[in-house]
Amino acid sequence: MVTSPELDRSIVLGEVSGAAGHLARICFKTGPPILTGVELEWTVHDAADPARPLDRARLRAALGPHSPPTLDDTSPTRPLRHGSTVTVEPGGQVEVSTAPRSSVAALVSATQADIDELDALLGRAGLVLGRSGIDPWRTPRPVVDTPRYRAMRCVFDRRGPAGQTMMYSTAGLQVCLDIGEPAGLPDRWAAVHAMGPPLVAAFATADRHAGRPTGWASARMAAWLDIDPARTGPVWSAHQPDRDPVAAWTEYVLAAPLLCLRYDGPDWTPPPGVTFADWIAGALPFPPTTDDLDYHVSTLFPPVRPRGYLEVRYLDAQPGRDWTIPVAVLTALLHDDRTVRAARTIATPVADRWHPAARHGLADPPLATAAAALLDLARRNLPALDLPTQTHDEIDRGIRRRITAAERGNR
Repeated sequence: MVTSPELDRSIVLGEVSGAAGHLARICFKTGPPILTGVELEWTVHDAADPARPLDRARLRAALGPHSPPTLDDTSPTRPLRHGSTVTVEPGGQVEVSTAPRSSVAALVSATQADIDELDALLGRAGLVLGRSGIDPWRTPRPVVDTPRYRAMRCVFDRRGPAGQTMMYSTAGLQVCLDIGEPAGLPDRWAAVHAMGPPLVAAFATADRHAGRPTGWASARMAAWLDIDPARTGPVWSAHQPDRDPVAAWTEYVLAAPLLCLRYDGPDWTPPPGVTFADWIAGALPFPPTTDDLDYHVSTLFPPVRPRGYLEVRYLDAQPGRDWTIPVAVLTALLHDDRTVRAARTIATPVADRWHPAARHGLADPPLATAAAALLDLARRNLPALDLPTQTHDEIDRGIRRRITAAERGNR
């Protein structure tokens, strides 16, 4: 392995204890829960023919100076007007990552302005953003190719087609929330995981793919769950509800097989089955560094990933302005310790129903019951977010629609 100067300056990891200490410092930065961010991902389509394959050059021209290096290595990679960065995923999905804001109102205003700017850029090229969590029209097809993506595809293909579906066809909505104070971390960690299945069900938008029904409420989540449980399964479980979050995450990270080994050449595919713990123990000719550990963490995709904050990854992309609803719901449910504990209590009985949530959505009665209760709790706590009246009312209507859908699903 030939490393960059940055890697050469990293700390070499010779023992598991060094890795554990690094993960605790980097992934669990505690403090008052103030900031909220969002990462929004969409499939991209020809406005006249959404089933037409996406052309890389056309997308690059549309994004212009906002193109990421994976699309144009000469791009200045300018952020959008309100600070969001633009990236492009392997299948040509466009993602906007916001700067974190101290209020949901500021986050909604700035993010929607950047979405409108992105819409205009794509619109001038005859392109539009998708409205669901998986491509309804096209089969999986690569648009962006890098050594990382080639290695990912190679590793995922060993287990079946789900990896290619995820890489080339899915679009998600990620909400980024502060981890909070140390005393509240166990409840906050448990609650944000336990709420996953009912909120997956409540916000599922991925039931059609490649021109036909999939038989899943969220075929996007189904693809993620089918890739590799050591890499995409949840870290927390109701079977071990009080396990220390840092210890659980450390074990998860070290037990996960390597997805990429960064070489100067084009092939980053790792030897099959080598975990990061194996690497520390000497399974490869060269030792790992803290930079290698950070990169390894970036190749793990559980429903909730600690990155110094909590990255909530389990939601499908939403149509239009509906992205604001799950952002407000999660923020309201995690707004204070009392509400966190109430949400955890509601969601724990269905906390491990990830597959039923992806398959049946709100047609699963236990999930529908929990989703309705969580959404009602979020709605009652919505005033705490201090939203402008118009934004509050728009989100409130969206929550009520989903409560009604959940109540219907429970009949």
